[in-house]
Amino acid sequence: MTNGNADGRDDEAVLNAVGPAFSRLRRRTPSSGKDLSRNLVLNVVAERTGETTVGAVAEELGTDQSVASRMVSDCIQQGYLLREASQQDGRRTVLRLTPDGDALRDRFATEQRRSFERITRDWPGEERLRFARLLVTYAEDAASLRKQERS
Repeated sequence: MTNGNADGRDDEAVLNAVGPAFSRLRRRTPSSGKDLSRNLVLNVVAERTGETTVGAVAEELGTDQSVASRMVSDCIQQGYLLREASQQDGRRTVLRLTPDGDALRDRFATEQRRSFERITRDWPGEERLRFARLLVTYAEDAASLRKQERS
């Protein structure tokens, strides 16, 4: 895989640049740090099937339980999440999105779409949609692989 591309980089150089590119994307999200943390937590709770605990949030985000607990507590204090007793095991506490949490997720999604459209505004429409489809597929496959690795 060393073919030259239109951008002058060979395939290996492009593949090696993927990790740093993802890191730059995350750092340049147009939200505050608190908003980014809230968005991450709310999406984990919304996207998981079954009951979600603080431990599950920590696992999904790849962080310590204490860090996840602070992030979750912030979302609860702001009214975006509720803690409730598990229906499966009353000794456990699980997390549930509130209507305000759903509304905040929608706002984040709208902001992220606007950013995507602004960043790709000079791209041909077909390339923009192709990239969007590939990015969504990548995220879905990454989540699927993570679930397989946990099983």
